[in-house]
Amino acid sequence: MSAEEVLSRLESNAERGLTEAEAQARLRRYGPNQIQEGKRRSYLSVLLGQFTDFMILLLIAASIISGAIGDIEDTVMILMIVLLSGIAGSIQEWRATTAISALRRLAAPQAVALRGGHARTLPASGLVPGDIVLLEAGQSVPADIRLLTASELRANEATLTGESMGAEKQTASASPDAPLPDRHDMVYKGTTILHGHGRGIVVATGMETEIGRIASMLTYAEGTQTPLQRRLAKFGRQIATLAVGICLLFFAVGLWRGEAPVQMLLTAISLAVAAIPEALPAVVTALLALGAARMARQNALVRRLPAVETLGSVTTICTDKTGTLTLNDMSLTRIWIPGLEQPVEDLDIDDPARAALLEVAALCTDLAWDENGTPLGDPTEVALWRAAQAAGLGPRMAGLRRQMEIQFDSVRKRMTVLYRDAGHSLVCSKGAPETILPLCATMASPSGPVALRQNEISAAAARMAEAGLRVLAVARATIPQPPRTPEEMEAKLEFLGLVGLADPPRPEAAPAVALCRQAGIRPVMITGDHPVTASAIARAVGILGMGGQVITGTELAALDDPALRRRVKEVSVFARVDPEQKIRIVAALRANGENVAMTGDGVNDAPALALADIGIAMGRGGTDVARQAASLVLLDDNFATIVSAVREGRRIYDNIRKFVCFVVACNSAEIGAIFLAPLLGMPVPLLPVQILWVNLVTDGLPGFALAAEPAEPDVMARPPRPPREGLLTGELMREIAWSGVIMTGITLLTEFVAIRNHNSHWQTMVFTVLTIIQMWQALSVRSLRLSLFQCGLLTNKPLLGAIGLTILLQLAVIYFPPFTHVFHTSPLSLAELGICFIASSLIFIASELAKATRRRSMRREARPAA
Repeated sequence: MSAEEVLSRLESNAERGLTEAEAQARLRRYGPNQIQEGKRRSYLSVLLGQFTDFMILLLIAASIISGAIGDIEDTVMILMIVLLSGIAGSIQEWRATTAISALRRLAAPQAVALRGGHARTLPASGLVPGDIVLLEAGQSVPADIRLLTASELRANEATLTGESMGAEKQTASASPDAPLPDRHDMVYKGTTILHGHGRGIVVATGMETEIGRIASMLTYAEGTQTPLQRRLAKFGRQIATLAVGICLLFFAVGLWRGEAPVQMLLTAISLAVAAIPEALPAVVTALLALGAARMARQNALVRRLPAVETLGSVTTICTDKTGTLTLNDMSLTRIWIPGLEQPVEDLDIDDPARAALLEVAALCTDLAWDENGTPLGDPTEVALWRAAQAAGLGPRMAGLRRQMEIQFDSVRKRMTVLYRDAGHSLVCSKGAPETILPLCATMASPSGPVALRQNEISAAAARMAEAGLRVLAVARATIPQPPRTPEEMEAKLEFLGLVGLADPPRPEAAPAVALCRQAGIRPVMITGDHPVTASAIARAVGILGMGGQVITGTELAALDDPALRRRVKEVSVFARVDPEQKIRIVAALRANGENVAMTGDGVNDAPALALADIGIAMGRGGTDVARQAASLVLLDDNFATIVSAVREGRRIYDNIRKFVCFVVACNSAEIGAIFLAPLLGMPVPLLPVQILWVNLVTDGLPGFALAAEPAEPDVMARPPRPPREGLLTGELMREIAWSGVIMTGITLLTEFVAIRNHNSHWQTMVFTVLTIIQMWQALSVRSLRLSLFQCGLLTNKPLLGAIGLTILLQLAVIYFPPFTHVFHTSPLSLAELGICFIASSLIFIASELAKATRRRSMRREARPAA
C-alpha cells in the first residue's frame, strides 16, 4: 500500500497521531505490544519441584518403611519436616523468580510516539496499530512499522533475515510480493535503527509482528544459572558424594555394632539429607536476584545476574565524560568570531555577526518537542537552540524549510543541514573545528568574507578548550541551486565562528573517583571530546593527576596492539576516540589481565560493551542497542552510581561467601558429631527426626538472613578480587575446617560429660547444643576479620530476628508437650539449659579470639620496617 492508504486504513494522522482515548480503545482491542513468553511456572509446580530431589525421595521412602514397621509418629513428623523444608525452598525459588521478572519489566524498551500532536515517550508495550512512531539511530524498533518519512535510514534486520549488513530504507512502496529483506518501506519489531531517522505508522503489534510469528513457533525456556551457581552446584555434588560415602560407612558401622537396621537406615539417610547443601544454588540465585533488585533501587539495573559476581573483581572502569562525569546540562557560555571572544552574558544580540553565528548553530540541530514544548535531543543542540531563542531568533528560524541533512557521525564529526530561504539554499554546518575548517574557503568579517586565518582560529579553539569548554566550529554557505551531492553541499563554506559550551562536573564525581582509587580500581576516561577539554574535566574529578598522560584517537591509530597494551598501563585519558577504537582499548586492557567495566550509550558502543567484562549502558541518554549489549544499565547516567554498584556487588559476593561458610561448616559439624560418636564408644547423639529439625531451622532462616548483612567498613578499601579466584578461597576453607572441628568437638564433649554424669537428658542437651551453636556461628561469620562488636550487633536486624525465632522454636521443642513427644525430648532444668547456652557459646568465643589474632597479625604486617 501507499503511505496514504495505510493512514486511511488505520484511521490515523501523520502529523498528530492518535488521540489518547483512541489509543486506549485500540489497546483494549489489540492487547499489549508484547511477545508472549510462555506460561510461567505456578507456585504449585515450584513447590512440587522441591520434592524431586533424589535424597528427599529416599528420605520419604525410608519414613514410609518406618511407618510400615509401626513407628507412625516418626513417619508423620519426618514427612512434616520434609514438607516444611519444601515450602521454605519453594518460597526462596519463587522470590528469585519474581525478582528476576521485576528486573525484566524495569528493562522494558520504550518508544516515542505522537499522541494528540505531541511527542510522548511511552512503554513500547503500549503501542497500538495506527500509532505514529519517531525513529532515531540506536533505537530498537518497537513494532512492525510502515515508513512515512525516512532520512538516510538504515536498519539492522539480522534477527529476521540473518543479513548483518544494514538494510537501506525508504518510503516508496515495495512490491506486493517482495520477500522480507526487500521490503524497504517497512521496519520490524526487534530490529535496530543503525543510521538516520524517520517516522512511521504502526501496522502490527505483539504476536502479530514478524518476530511474534517466529516466537509463536518456539517454546519458552529461561535459564538463569550463573557461573557462580554452576561452581556451587559442582561443589554441592562433591560434598554430596563425600556425605553419601560417610553415611554408607556410618550405616555399615551401625550394623556391625548391632544397631537396629531400620533405625540406622533412617539416621543415615537423614544425615545425608542434612549434610548435603542441596539448596545452595537456589538460595544463591535468590541472593543475587534480591541484591540486583536492591541495586535497581540505587539506579543500577542489573540485566544479567553474573554481573553481580563480576562487579567484585573490576580493576578498571572505562567511563565516558559527558553525562557520566558531568551534569550533561550543556549551556552556551562563550563565542568567538574573528577579532572578538566574548562570554554569552555580554552578547550584543543586535550585532549581525553574532546573530548569524547563533542562528546557523541553532539551525544545525535535530530536535523534537514534547507536549509541553520542551526540546528533546542532544544536550549540546538543545543548548544552542535555547541560546538562539534567548537572542530572539526564533521567528526567523521558524520561517525556514528544511530540505536535506547529513547527520553527525563519529567518523565525520560534523552535521550539515540544507534549508530553503527566499529562493536560495542555505547550508548550515557545525562540528569539530578540525573537520569544519578544511571545508571553509573564507571566513566572515564586518566587511564581508575574507581569507581564512586558520592559525588564529585554531589558537582560539585551543584557548577555549583549555577552559574546559566543548568547542564547535560553525559555518554556512548560500547557494542559488540545491546541491546534487553531499560533497557539493559542504563545498566552499564560510566560517562564522566558534561556540563554547560548558558541562560542569557532577559534584559527586570527584568523591566517587577517589573511592575508586581507594578500592584499587583505576578510572579511565574515554571520550570523543577535544583532549584539552577532556583533560580539564579529568583533572577536576581526579582521574588525571599532574603529569598524567592523554592520548588522542589519531595517536592511538598509529599504535599496533603490543604498543597499545603497553600504553594503556599509563594513560588515564583517551580523547577524540571513535567507538571502534574503544574496542581496541578494552581488548588491550583485558590482554593485560585487567577486569574491565566499560560505559557506553551509542549504537557503535555495543561491541565494546559486549567485549568488556561488565558493559554499562546509559539508561537516560543511551540507545536501546547499547542497553541490550550491556550487563548493567545506569538509570541516572551517573559515574557515582557505577561505584555504588561495585560496592553493592562486593557486598553481595561477600554475603554469598558468608552463607556458604555458615552452611558448610554447620553441616560438617552435624556429620562429624553423628559419625564420630559411635566410633568413640558413645550412642548416636541424635534421632533422625532431630537431625532433620536441626537442618530445617538452622540452615533456613539464619542462613537466608545473612543476605541482609551490610557491607563491611573496609569493603571499598580492599583490592579487587582476582577474576579467576574461586568462591572457596584458602582463607574460607580454613575457616570452615577449624570452625566445623570446634563445633563437632563441643557437641561430642557435651554428650560425653552428660553421659558420664548419668544425665538422663543427655540427648536433649546435645540436640539443643547443636542447634544453638549454629546460631552463634551465624553471628561469627558476619565478618572473618572484624569482631561482632565492631560490626554492630543491631546492624543486621533480620539476622537477629531469625536467630531469636530459631531459639524460640527450639525451646518449644524442649518444653511444649506435643513437641516433646514427637521429637523425643525431655524438659531441661534451668541449669541444664544454661550449660547448653554456655557450651554452644564457646564457638563464638573461639571465633572472636581467632579474629583478634588475625587483626594483630595484619597490623604487624602493615607496620613499616624500622
